[in-house]
Amino acid sequence: MAKEISKQALSVFEQIRQTDENGNEFWAARQLAKALEYTDFRNFLSVIEKAKEACRNSGQEVGHHLVEFNEEITHGKGAVQVYQSYKLSRYACYLIVQNADPSKEIVALGQTYFAVQTRLQEIRQMDEYNRLSTEDEKRLFLRNEMAKHNIQLAAAAKDAGVIEPVDYAIFQNHGYMGLYGGLDAKAIHAKKGLKKSQQILDHMGSTELAANLFRATQTEEKLKRENIKGKQKANKTHFEVGKKVRQTIEEIGGTMPENLPTEESIKKLDATTRKKLN
Repeated sequence: MAKEISKQALSVFEQIRQTDENGNEFWAARQLAKALEYTDFRNFLSVIEKAKEACRNSGQEVGHHLVEFNEEITHGKGAVQVYQSYKLSRYACYLIVQNADPSKEIVALGQTYFAVQTRLQEIRQMDEYNRLSTEDEKRLFLRNEMAKHNIQLAAAAKDAGVIEPVDYAIFQNHGYMGLYGGLDAKAIHAKKGLKKSQQILDHMGSTELAANLFRATQTEEKLKRENIKGKQKANKTHFEVGKKVRQTIEEIGGTMPENLPTEESIKKLDATTRKKLN
């Protein structure tokens, strides 16, 4: 039953997605407010203001992500009224759900949906990534991104109280278990046919690396945003984020990461491939 609710909730955000005359996707603020179970739009306006502030703080132009427009709302008996509203980019929606009422289940689902989709869009829009033509080039690019964000994740985990190497290994395992349906690093090695000395990340394709990149970036952000303290809470956070990324993959019909093929070690990529990314 919970799984069915999850599928219905996540599909809501796709159902209300619109496209303007130039082919740009957007969400209408009043429709999003209704989807997020805000019965009074005036209460939702305060969430929008917080999202605007977060947008400014991130160095983005508010006008690029939140554009005022007149939204038509159909009431009972087909009556149509026009209200002031906003056209929201995917990034704006992401900021809104981060600042919405966290006690609402649909808000938590929205945070997962927009976090994953926004990160995927960011990767697709990266000039460097768009110049890549082969799977090996994409793998190397994402593996390098993963290395950078793992350093940032380790720093965030340390601030949360994950200090000793053995504790960090446990913390990482919780993220893997969430994303890989309960499999820890050892079990993933066995599933993928890898030796103990082989790095899991070095044998992932671009799709699997992208999923793990979502896991790392969103966990880092959640640890910082919610000022999470304590090893157990940090572990739980990593597991929950991994699990939500897994749920999103399932909802969009993707292949579970443990079932993706094991690739040749990224360390064996030839010098030409590496040079293209420098």
